[in-house]
Amino acid sequence: MHIIDNLGKKLKPREEGLVVIKLPLPPGALPSLWNADERFIESYMKIFPGYYFTSDGGYIDEDGYVYIMGRVDDVINVAGHRLSTGAMEEVVAQHKDVAECAVIGAHDSLKGQLPVGLVVLKAGVIRDEEELQKELVHMMRNEIGPIACFRQATVVTRLPKTRSGKILRSTMRKIADGEQYPIPSTIDDPSILGEIEEALRKIGYAQKKGGE
Repeated sequence: MHIIDNLGKKLKPREEGLVVIKLPLPPGALPSLWNADERFIESYMKIFPGYYFTSDGGYIDEDGYVYIMGRVDDVINVAGHRLSTGAMEEVVAQHKDVAECAVIGAHDSLKGQLPVGLVVLKAGVIRDEEELQKELVHMMRNEIGPIACFRQATVVTRLPKTRSGKILRSTMRKIADGEQYPIPSTIDDPSILGEIEEALRKIGYAQKKGGE
């Protein structure tokens, strides 16, 4: 396992970049995609010659432990700066009252995208949302810095997930941007999407486009 930058240069310990696996792979490991051999080569083998590209971002520490911070498509562009939503989620999850969370990149006409936090509180915890938001913003500024432009978070009772437990961040991103979205066939409970839409609308997102 190696961490490289966009040009294929290996990075130092704790420098965040792209997670790749040095070729050759072990026999029988990840041989192809079903009925799509050429797409497999284009998507995973040709991007960084000599490596299998995992499509994940992360870093390796001084002891060789690999930290996966999120999918590359979970990177958002804030005023020209590429920021990992996985790193932001790690900060939000440290809050003593947060059980789980998701950070998505919502469209912003000035900065391109802005991070928005969706937070599930621990059982029995009742918090003033405005106060909680201030605490999370303060944590983000300390850990990542003002460059993150993290200013908004909303409390939800649960997050939309697949039956295998994967949080449906891309669907929530579409909801935040007011786009049409298909209900994923793998979703555990489709009614959660309505709850997410209502929560995002409270902080100014999830506005239907074109007067819908």
